[in-house]
Amino acid sequence: MEAIVAALDIALSETARPTAIIARTEKGKGVSFVEGKEGWHGKALNPQELEKAIAELGGEPPFEPKKIPAPAGSPVTLPAAKEPEPPVYNVGQGVATRSGYGEGLKKMGAANPRVVALDGDTKNSTYSEKFMQAYPDRFFECYIAEQNMVGMAAGLAARGKIPFVSTFGAFLTRAYDQIRMSGVSEVPIKLVGSHSGVSIGEDGPSQMALEDFAMMRAIPKAAVLCPSDAVSTERLVNEAAKYPGMVYLRTARPATAVLYTNESLFPIGGSKVLRRSANDHLTLVAAGVALHEALAAYELLKKEGIIVRVIDLYSIKPIDTSTLLEAIAETKGIVTVEDHYPEGGLGDAVAAAVAPQGGKVHKLAVNQIPRSGKPVELLSLCGIDRQSIVAKVRSL
Repeated sequence: MEAIVAALDIALSETARPTAIIARTEKGKGVSFVEGKEGWHGKALNPQELEKAIAELGGEPPFEPKKIPAPAGSPVTLPAAKEPEPPVYNVGQGVATRSGYGEGLKKMGAANPRVVALDGDTKNSTYSEKFMQAYPDRFFECYIAEQNMVGMAAGLAARGKIPFVSTFGAFLTRAYDQIRMSGVSEVPIKLVGSHSGVSIGEDGPSQMALEDFAMMRAIPKAAVLCPSDAVSTERLVNEAAKYPGMVYLRTARPATAVLYTNESLFPIGGSKVLRRSANDHLTLVAAGVALHEALAAYELLKKEGIIVRVIDLYSIKPIDTSTLLEAIAETKGIVTVEDHYPEGGLGDAVAAAVAPQGGKVHKLAVNQIPRSGKPVELLSLCGIDRQSIVAKVRSL
């Protein structure tokens, strides 16, 4: 310990440059039968071994905890959080959800001084740069070091900040160990994955988040959200900031039509029924880009006299079980559509929710490893475009 303190003193007082302290660590130091030996990692001592180890370390230590003195000065008092400014869009306007995220995050910055933002050198693509330009002292550029970025966010959350962490959804796989341990520690970080799904187009499969729903649904108590337009994105940024646990918010690259009025609200755990009648044959359940394909399929089917219900399942976890069970009771089954691989995604979440009632779920998901191409081509290739939905409904 004396050597460690001396090294810290040197680092703090004798140089103004960054300093690394390298310690030659030896497990079990000071206990003869453990020191430097294999097989003791995670193994508890029995009572006899414990007695011998304590004796070799100098005898029974005083176990009274040492109190750390309070720091000098007054604690910083931040202004109380307010509700952010509402969205300002026109129904039908084409806006990417990633842009809605940037706008919503900037508004959250004005409303809540505890909100901070971190990005993995993708700020012009995730649109977190809107927050950076407005609040540069609360923005952290983490570069292409996603593990470190999530670790930083966990520390900021532990200190009372509300960190929003953004990068391409595919790149968050690099930080899954840190995400998983943040879940174990119940640290309320807010993760935002952009450029999700095959709808990103020409960037190709290395950039496409197609496993992110499954990855994040597996984290205990985490909320998994997938807005479909700019209004719902802004509203869900606000909901994420207030949510007591971890949140994953998925955003997309292409511009999509604004579906909702600016007054619409999106509580976590809810859904929106966008098309409904007393004559619905089946129910289409989708979110994100896939929802717009489902709405287009609705119009095509309607021309054929086939009426379907359409649900925007923007909250995949927690899930709106009651609305889904109502659809099971009132229609002949559910067809889920998602820009994600079939394993662990929206379809599996819906199937699990309705299974107790024997609900039948037919899943349309990305059915192959995609390639580079135009978004409309890839949606068709992977079986999740409007024509694929129409064909599935006809077959049922």
